[in-house]
Amino acid sequence: QVQFAESGGGFMQSGGSLRLSCTASGSILSIYSMGWYRQAPGKPRELVATIIRGGSTAYTDSVQGRFTISRDNAKNTVYLQMNSLKPEDTAVYYCNAKLDSNQDYWGQGTQVTVSS
Repeated sequence: QVQFAESGGGFMQSGGSLRLSCTASGSILSIYSMGWYRQAPGKPRELVATIIRGGSTAYTDSVQGRFTISRDNAKNTVYLQMNSLKPEDTAVYYCNAKLDSNQDYWGQGTQVTVSS
């Protein structure tokens, strides 16, 4: 079992920045990767960014160069720094952890709203 504490969502004007945080607890030694997904109204959930155990990162094309995922192993925390925000980034953002066993765990989600 993995539990999360998410924070950092909110309201921002276009061009602004926000930072999301996700602190994991529980079976953290079994975590292979952590990442952020998002879901906008009427759209499927999509991967935004992920960071694997070895430190490699991956991003969806629409956020490449604007968002940065990072982690603090000592705090069991993953961050998503979101710069140059656009209205199309508006969504509920979910923290995700994938275990070595391929199990998925999800945070409760945090709303990000970007106004034009």
